[in-house]
This record gives sequence, structure tokens and C-alpha cells, in this order.
Amino acid sequence: MRRYSMADRMLMALDQALRTVHAPPPTTGRPYPAEGIPEADLTPTERDRSARLMRVDHAGEVAAQGLYQGQALFARDERVKQRMLESSEEEYDHLAWCERRLDELGSRTSHLGPFWYTGSYAIGALASAAGDRWSLGFVKETEKQVVAHLEDHLRRLPPRDARSRAILEQMKIDEGHHAYKAHLAGAADLPGPVKALMRITSKVMTATAYWI
Repeated sequence: MRRYSMADRMLMALDQALRTVHAPPPTTGRPYPAEGIPEADLTPTERDRSARLMRVDHAGEVAAQGLYQGQALFARDERVKQRMLESSEEEYDHLAWCERRLDELGSRTSHLGPFWYTGSYAIGALASAAGDRWSLGFVKETEKQVVAHLEDHLRRLPPRDARSRAILEQMKIDEGHHAYKAHLAGAADLPGPVKALMRITSKVMTATAYWI
């Protein structure tokens, strides 16, 4: 089996970044959660609200890819690395679902996709450099905050938009599972100030992606 050099891995990471931001996501083939659910006759205001929320969720999935790839790059334990990459594959499903829903709503993804990916990749790499337990702790806390974020979006979605709701419900299940897997793998509990900083960073990203 070939052993990749750091230069090889960095080039592979660059290729992954370009594919995430500019190419159709490579999904696992899971069914589209909104399949078979009738499209509601949303008002322009409702459609705009749904589209903006889905754009934020799409930006979050771009960031998730950067985070997982950055953490996998420096993971010391091969089992931890594989867990990161497995979760990353499921996040690609989320990315594809959000893109498809945005297209259905006649909207677009965030213009700041490269920024979301690059920033999250750097954060993931730093977390990984601190050690696998801390890296897993970062995953666990991130996913817990994502679940809370999705619950907020489910409350804010127009009640009639059942298609978007089905997508976010499945994403919420998956993100909770990712947090649980990180916990089982030995995730450390992050200090309170780190968790607070993560929440602030998330709020800045979601508020920006809602408009840009």
C-alpha cells in the first residue's frame, strides 16, 4: 500500500476543497429525504425564508467538509481518521440535499463557500494537532451545536414547507449520530470558553450566509 507524503496529502486536500465548493457532491446514494413529498404553494416571502435558511445550512455543510478533512489530515490514530472520513461522506449527502432544495426554491448557495471551507479546514487542522481526543471533542461539540441550530431552523421554516423540513429532520438525526460516535471514540469535553467561542463563530457564519 502506498504511503502518501505530506505534499501528496496537501495536494489531495486541495483537490477535495475544489470538489466540495465547485463540483457536484459525491453522495453515498441515500434517498433524497424530500422525495415524494408534494411541493407546497409557498408565497414569495415564505419561499425566500426557506431559501435563506437552506443556504445557511448548505454553508454549514461546506464548513463541515473543511472541518472533517482538516482533522483527518493530522489524525494520529488511523481509526479516528476513518471515523472522520466516514462522517464526511454522510455530510456530502447533506450538501447535495441542500443544493437540490435550493435549486427547487429557485435560489443559490452562499458566495462565500471557499471562505467557509478554508476557515473550517484550518480550525479542523488545529484541533487535530492538539491530539485525537481533543479533535474528537471538537467534533462532538460542533455536532451538538449543529443539532441545536437545525432545531432552530425547523422552528423558523414556513409551516407548509414540508420538503425542506424533511431534509433538515434527516440531517438532524445524522448530526446527532456523528456526535455520539465521537463520544464513543473517546472525545474529550472541551473547556467552556472554547464552546462559547465556537457558538460565537457559528452565529457570525450563519448570519452572514443568510444574506450573502
